[in-house]
Amino acid sequence: MTPTLIGERIERLRDRLSAAAERAGRDPNGFAIVGVTKTLPVEVCRMALEAGLRQLGENRVQEALPKIAALPDAEWHLIGRLQSNKARKAATAFSAIHSVDSLELLIRLASAAHDSARHPALLLQVNVTGETAKAGFSLDWFEREVRRPGELVEAMRSVRDARVTGLMAMAEFGVDETAARATFRRLRELRDALQETAGRGLPELSMGMTADAEAAVAEGATMVRIGTAIFGPRPG
Repeated sequence: MTPTLIGERIERLRDRLSAAAERAGRDPNGFAIVGVTKTLPVEVCRMALEAGLRQLGENRVQEALPKIAALPDAEWHLIGRLQSNKARKAATAFSAIHSVDSLELLIRLASAAHDSARHPALLLQVNVTGETAKAGFSLDWFEREVRRPGELVEAMRSVRDARVTGLMAMAEFGVDETAARATFRRLRELRDALQETAGRGLPELSMGMTADAEAAVAEGATMVRIGTAIFGPRPG
């Protein structure tokens, strides 16, 4: 692994995703790549920065903290499930948290942000596919909440020191492009409806990984979470 190799992979990936966006009539430059560095050592994270990748994503708070301390110039994103008891550490360490999956966690993160004077971007994770193993707000509940001001909009309006900036979802593993696009389209529709109900912009859609990133950008992803296409398969 070298910065040159990582840079070449990023360039190929960006070209492929830009082409997919153009085919769908979307902005070919309208997305950011978040490099998923979970399980990778600091040295590889540093190479990614040298290759020009500024946004790095981690799954676990405890694993990420030493990397964040070693590489404070990166923009660190928490993309894995967050336990409520780690909300305070996450709010002070990360620039963005993609995995806010309950109103309780949203309020805890906002309180932690207030106490630490940090302002992380928060994305609400929706379990669009309804898989029991996946985290996220229930699709049925979320669909009801985006139609009229209720608990969700009230909680969003109460948040002051953190910023709810958009939504996140994952497509079902192994599905074809049509099915993946349907999942991502549904998330975009939910975001659009919530913007109307809440009366505020929610510019971010975090969706798509290595296997379905093209489908995601075709449906309007603004952030794609990429590991394998940049760093190769994880050992084991």
